[in-house]
Order: sequence, then structure tokens, then C-alpha cells
Amino acid sequence: MDHNNLSSVISAAKTFLTKENALHALINNAGVMATPFEMTKDGYEGQWQTNYLAHWIFTSYLLPVMLSTSKSLLPGSVRLVNVASIGHTFAPNEGIKLADTSLPDKTPLTRYGQSKLANILHAKALNNLYGPLSPNSKAGNGEIWTSSVHPGLVDSGLATKTESNWWKVSDVIAKVLRLKQDGDTGCRTSVFCAASPDMKAEQSGRYFVQIAKLGAESAIANDMELATKLEDWTKAEMLREKWI
Repeated sequence: MDHNNLSSVISAAKTFLTKENALHALINNAGVMATPFEMTKDGYEGQWQTNYLAHWIFTSYLLPVMLSTSKSLLPGSVRLVNVASIGHTFAPNEGIKLADTSLPDKTPLTRYGQSKLANILHAKALNNLYGPLSPNSKAGNGEIWTSSVHPGLVDSGLATKTESNWWKVSDVIAKVLRLKQDGDTGCRTSVFCAASPDMKAEQSGRYFVQIAKLGAESAIANDMELATKLEDWTKAEMLREKWI
């Protein structure tokens, strides 16, 4: 699927649903970083759509099958992982600028930070709705464990199209000093959160860092009021534009 084309995201989700009747783990991993300002044909800033909106829509289509899968299984058998980033700390001071999420007057890294903060808040909002210990759960007899992940520095080509000179220099230094992990190592925290029996129910909704450790996200990333506002805004926006 092409995250710059929301129709293709929906098509991919619907294709999956025609082929499968169960889903045990969903890892939302695709992303871009600090790319030049660009509006997609769907009307959203490129990083915001690629890193957040596309994942949100894809997840929304698959949530029903995840919930139905969980109802006949042991707790923790169905999980969702949003690959976020320590870069969420680059988000605007208010966290998410819902009045204009495109942030045309901000830097590429600020726009990236906002999208990655949204990934974390999305996982927290879903945990509040469907998580194992949520007093507001709408999961019925099933439940979905969620998490967000900072995978660390991974040699994935993420910085290929970055417009940030600061990040370009940092990327070169990381390569010279061999600070970057290969893909197999970089995915370990995501796999832990998606499948490990060592993850605990009380860790659902939390932010993890490499390798498989609970991390400390920013204060704004712990703002459940903001998480709820973002979830409500996104749902209303996607309904208004008829994406869901």
C-alpha cells in the first residue's frame, strides 16, 4: 500500500479482510522522517499522513477482526504495536496542533515529532478503549494489548530524504561510529511487544525502548486528555472525508 494514497490503504485493509478471519498482531511500522514540506493529494501534510493517518485508518478497519480474534483466546494473545520514535520530543509545545496539523511554518523535524507523538497517543487511546485494565473498555469479551516503540537507530534508510542538515550529519556520525543496528536487531522491541509472553497486562499502552524495556516518553505523550482529543479529532476528520 502507498501511505500517500489513503484509498490504497483502505484497499489493502479490505483485501486482508477478504482473505483472513483472524489477526493476532498488527505492527504499524512504515514511516518517513524530516522530509520536505509536501501536501498529499488527500489534503494532508506528508509526514502526518504517512506516519499517522494511514496507520490510524488501516488499524480502524482491522480492529473488529482483532477484537473477534481475541474473544476465544487467552489475554494478551492479540496486540497492536505503533512504531514511534524518541523524535516525538520534537513535537510542538502544545503536542498536536489540531487547528492545522500540516504545520507549514515549522521545521521538518517538528512535523516529524508531531506525527510520532500521534503514534504514541494513538496506542494509549486504543488501550483506553480496548485494553486489559481499562475501566472504559469497549472490547466486550475480548481485549487488545497496545504499545508504542522507539526502535533505536536502525539502518533502514529512514533518513534518505530528510531535509534536516542536523539529522544528515548525525546519520553520517552514527554510521562512522557503527551506532546503527541492523534490521533484525532493530525490530526486537516491536516483536517483543507483539508476541512475547513476558509482556504484562499492566504494560499495555506503554512506551518501550530497545531492547524491550519500558521507556520514558515526554510529559505531553502521557496526556490522556490530548490522546482522547486526538482520537476524537481523527475519527471526525476521517468520517467527514469519508475514509471510514
